[in-house]
Amino acid sequence: MKTSTTVIVIALLAVVGTGSYWLGARSHPPAAEGAAAASAAASAPKARKLLYYRNPMGLADTSPTPKKDSMGMDYIAVYEGEDDSADAGGAAETTTTATATATTNQVRISTEKVQKLGVRTEAATLRLLGKTVRAAGRVEPDERRIFVVTAKFEGYVERLHVNATGQPVAKGQALFEAYSPELVSAQREYAIAVQGMEAMKDAGAEAQGGMKRLAEASLSRLRNWDLSPEQVRALMGSGQAQRSVTFPAPVSGVVTEKKAFQGMRFMPGEMLYQVTDLSSVWVIADLSEQDIGLVKTGAKVRVTTTAYPGEAFDGRITTIYPTMKAETRTVPVRVELANPGRKLKPAMFAQVELAVGGKSPVLTVPDSAVIDTGTRRMVLVQVGPGRFEPREVELGARGENFVEVVKGVKDGEQVVVAANFLIDAESNLKAVVGGLGGHASQDSPAKGAASGASAPRGH
Repeated sequence: MKTSTTVIVIALLAVVGTGSYWLGARSHPPAAEGAAAASAAASAPKARKLLYYRNPMGLADTSPTPKKDSMGMDYIAVYEGEDDSADAGGAAETTTTATATATTNQVRISTEKVQKLGVRTEAATLRLLGKTVRAAGRVEPDERRIFVVTAKFEGYVERLHVNATGQPVAKGQALFEAYSPELVSAQREYAIAVQGMEAMKDAGAEAQGGMKRLAEASLSRLRNWDLSPEQVRALMGSGQAQRSVTFPAPVSGVVTEKKAFQGMRFMPGEMLYQVTDLSSVWVIADLSEQDIGLVKTGAKVRVTTTAYPGEAFDGRITTIYPTMKAETRTVPVRVELANPGRKLKPAMFAQVELAVGGKSPVLTVPDSAVIDTGTRRMVLVQVGPGRFEPREVELGARGENFVEVVKGVKDGEQVVVAANFLIDAESNLKAVVGGLGGHASQDSPAKGAASGASAPRGH
């Protein structure tokens, strides 16, 4: 009995000792295990900040919350620090960086992609913006040098001295001779009046005055019928009426129209000859609507023709016509120029060149740098390696291959002049332009700050 009791006590003590050891091992781990636990805790990844969710197909579309695209694919989470690593894959990506002061919308493209696209930049610089305005024209006679030969009485053409169109004539050269019964009667009336004045020398003053007034009226009638002073003096000297009267050329030039024929009858006011002085001519040039604002009267122009390709004629703009041709959207301008040797013929085609430009330098970019969206005009400014910022610009005058930038770009900034449309297609530039909110630009950072203070939003 005593022996069994002793055995039971020893068994209980063993159980209690084993339990105490187990409990101590659970509450106090060894030093090696504690060091391993501390090392594992130190190597655990730190929690990253979630920026936004991007489109799984690489489109420029982001969302602040998880969503799916049109194909049912989940948007990919983008954490802080991951947006800069996207350039390593070579794909173009549009990003929006929000700061406390401004918003910068940029297009990011890897260096390799930039080389493949053939992107080329050029600095915006100050230069004299000039251009050459060119227009097609036609040679026309000077309207002020066109003379029409006509008679103020009825008569008949008795003899032609100039009988062909295009024949050159000198001033005062006889063109034709005409017979008119009315002219003969007027001459006889004057001759009779002169004879009456001689016969009434001894008459009273009233009779002499009446006869003198009759002679002066007959002489005025002859002068009004364009009888030349030589013919009038011959009539006064001889007192005999001449059967025919000679019509001279009013100016030196070329007969451009002839309607007189031998023996024909003509009526008062009927045109018989047209003589044109071609020593000076006009060139009527049709300027396009966009160039008419650059042209001023008095400007010097250079005129060339197909007939004389190696020769240029200098002229001056004298008139800008007040009307526009609706069919061609052009405005005619008149150029006056000398015509030595009468080389320029009426109705000949001509090319007019006019140099225009400003007198002071203006900020310009190549015209290939401008992307016209239809509602606004943009340029891509290189802000760093592989980083391009779209800017809305306000344009001014245009020149040869350059355009004035009034607002949106600063002097010295590099703008993309080649492959800008490829960048547009590669990076979905429209999404970036949409991020501008239609107002943000480098000249309005306050507006950019207002729109960029929030997290990126979906487009």
